[in-house]
Amino acid sequence: MKRALVCGAGGFIGGHLVNKLKQEGYWVRGVDIKLHEWSPAVADQFQLLDLRQKENCQTALNIDGGTFHEVYQLAADMGGMGFIHSAETEIMHNSALINIHMTDCAANQGVQRYFFSSSVCVYRNMLPGEPEMRETEAIPAHPDNEYGWEKLYSERVALAYERRYGMQVRIARFQNCYGPEGAWTGGREKAPAALCRKVAEAKDGGEIEVWGDGNAVRSFTYVSDMVDGIYLLMHSNLHGPVNIGCPQYVTVDELANTVSQIAGKKINIKHVPGPVGVLSRNFSNERICSIGWRAKVFIKEGISKTYPWIEAQVKGRYVEI
Repeated sequence: MKRALVCGAGGFIGGHLVNKLKQEGYWVRGVDIKLHEWSPAVADQFQLLDLRQKENCQTALNIDGGTFHEVYQLAADMGGMGFIHSAETEIMHNSALINIHMTDCAANQGVQRYFFSSSVCVYRNMLPGEPEMRETEAIPAHPDNEYGWEKLYSERVALAYERRYGMQVRIARFQNCYGPEGAWTGGREKAPAALCRKVAEAKDGGEIEVWGDGNAVRSFTYVSDMVDGIYLLMHSNLHGPVNIGCPQYVTVDELANTVSQIAGKKINIKHVPGPVGVLSRNFSNERICSIGWRAKVFIKEGISKTYPWIEAQVKGRYVEI
């Protein structure tokens, strides 16, 4: 039986990845600074560890009978656009420590395959309709936030250890990911979850606030497509960074309108000042598609799976109060 370590298993994508690996027959250890809020018992073993400390990375990797066949490093201090713009120092400090220590420990313990979760935030600001950017075009670098700079640095760390130790490194640059069992309140939620919450809280005919003018263009990837891409990439021969994202582009206002349609509500949008990020990110999925991956869930279907779950959380919160 293959053994896998999932770092960040208490988070959204990490929790879904644990489920995927269990379905594929793995023995899985999950590690995080917190338990998964909704699926805490899925992993065969779960360790509460702060991976900013090197000794905790070594503890996470220690296992009777040898080493882990695969390590999936998704642990990071991150969140939606509001968090990215308000917590620059935490992001640079905490995530860099995790990646420096975990990459070093995994290489020194003889891990065969190492996955690192990067982000399309490594790319520069783009205009809507610009030609799609390939992975190699992230350099010369000009990310618009510190989250992107940290990810780009940690990619380089992982690739340097691959050259030195021969550990097979796979790097995915994630597009915005959404789905059930993700952050939906508290400041770390991303746009799809935030808009689902706002619409769930609003009355029919009511109003929600959207940061900026609503014209920023994004691609949103449903979580099952993302974990399928992670698994395929990990077992492929693709070296270097690989974009994973749905090829459907929508504006923030279009996303909000899709949520209101799924909710069966008429919602008015009020545009207010707030962190928006780049105007657009258009990137090529040619590399991940070359190994057979295709996005299966597009925005309307994905929101129809996500909104009822968030609506239930909103209703439950008010019941508890």
